[in-house]
Amino acid sequence: MKVNILASGSSGNCIALTSGKSTILVDAGIAKTKIEKRLLDVGIVPTNVVAIFITHAHKDHTKGLPLANKYNIPVYAGEEEWKDIQSVEAHLINKIGIGGIFGAPEHFIVVPFEVHHDAYRPLGYTVTNHKTDFKVSICLDTGKVEQPMLNVMKNSNAYILESNHEPRMVEASSYPNSVKARVLSDIGHLSNKQTATALSKLIQGKGEQIYLTHLSSNNNLPALAEMTTKRALYQKGFIENKHYTLEVI
Repeated sequence: MKVNILASGSSGNCIALTSGKSTILVDAGIAKTKIEKRLLDVGIVPTNVVAIFITHAHKDHTKGLPLANKYNIPVYAGEEEWKDIQSVEAHLINKIGIGGIFGAPEHFIVVPFEVHHDAYRPLGYTVTNHKTDFKVSICLDTGKVEQPMLNVMKNSNAYILESNHEPRMVEASSYPNSVKARVLSDIGHLSNKQTATALSKLIQGKGEQIYLTHLSSNNNLPALAEMTTKRALYQKGFIENKHYTLEVI
């Protein structure tokens, strides 16, 4: 399965997963025209997008959903998240619960799982190519990672996780105290250390691909996020490019 992260961060999030000629998107948080251009830039024709899965209804994950209307693409999101999504034509709306397994068109099996964020019912997803068993876990906005989440994500070939912030940088920032409290809460975002801890429980040293995403532009540094995860995995005996690969987006 081909992984292309088209956008990542507070300005917008969009991930493309491709098998054969079929692509699904997880989130569509940048403008429709930007999604179209970035798809073409990585060799994906927008008409080959067969489904869009939304993690939650915040604008940095849904801004580009008019793409679905243009290309008649079905959109999947947690049932309650549709309260805040008004940009999708009714016949394209699909409401999903927690923990069910269902097949998107073509090659994909998608499993939604519950995460912890200040939205109605935010989701993470695992996406598996049913022909090759290649599995990708996607866990973006969440304030904590609990064992049920790890259970769903385990045995993946690729992990796309947020590594949002360094808590000391948040505390020293000019953010209002209410925003600091939100970011650092159990329904906020993952710190570098939280992400590293989760990955140290998931990585088995079998060549897994790690993508660190959704970094805060104000309260993190790519090198810091990378170093924190690499150190945690080194303590487990895993070495980058020998036991796993890592990319900071």
